[in-house]
Amino acid sequence: MADLVIETENLVKRYGRTTALDGLSMRVPRGEVFGFLGPNGAGKTTAVKLLVGLTAPTAGDGRVLGRPLGDVAARRAIGYLPELFRYQPWMSGRELLAFHSRLAGLPRAGQAAAIADALEIVGLRDRAQDRVGGYSKGMQQRLGLAAALLGRPELVFLDEPTSALDPVGRMEMRPIIRGLKERGTTVFLNSHLLTEVEQVCDRVAIIDRGKVVALGTLEELLAEDEVRFRVGGLDEAGRARLARYGSVRDDGEWLAVRGLAADRVPEVVAALVAGGARVYAVEPRRESLEERFSRLVSGGDG
Repeated sequence: MADLVIETENLVKRYGRTTALDGLSMRVPRGEVFGFLGPNGAGKTTAVKLLVGLTAPTAGDGRVLGRPLGDVAARRAIGYLPELFRYQPWMSGRELLAFHSRLAGLPRAGQAAAIADALEIVGLRDRAQDRVGGYSKGMQQRLGLAAALLGRPELVFLDEPTSALDPVGRMEMRPIIRGLKERGTTVFLNSHLLTEVEQVCDRVAIIDRGKVVALGTLEELLAEDEVRFRVGGLDEAGRARLARYGSVRDDGEWLAVRGLAADRVPEVVAALVAGGARVYAVEPRRESLEERFSRLVSGGDG
């Protein structure tokens, strides 16, 4: 795969007897919004800390922006918004970004332009002189993102950037993330909010117990269609016939057949009726990311 910004091979991280990450292997191409999903305790934040160089792996190998994990030159081209952060409430937004510009070692002559650029991206230009203590949660989150974007990094890690926000705050964050991609920035989005990932991500990795259990575009991950049948008078023999067409599960008053192509639906209906069943309704649908995620992390079929 051409021009990878992240490449890992069997990354392992242990803390004493606890294994936080167990053989993480994945590749992230340049210029996409990459979703990193998993339940609490799956190892997502540990993986991010390894990739940004905050901790070292116990075993395995990885490269970020073509350089080994923790490389100083690579870290200078990375932006990072941690899940938990707290800024000095007495500072203005502009003052806080100036402080972070100095911490990041940006050239003094370009700091003002870098701050203005970051404020423009996150939509805080008109509130730059206000004290951070008066910002809403959504504004503080956007300010944190502005700090991560100082100097236009090539790769930005966002660790649960919308988990503490209300629906309005989440909606405000989506176009910002999409805009970063349009500017050529690669975004690594660590989240457990599946609807947010569906809205903005090009590809997704699902991690469970420290391992990647699925990786691909949303189209690839959700390629398996499902057809629901509302059926009456179906005996065990009829249900067995239905199972020939795909995996059958009970869904309330309906029976759902996963893996059934739409062009075979008339054949299934005919088989059900021939077996004495009554078909009241047929509803083709595509599996949601939430359903796919639930099956994978619960050990259903991943």
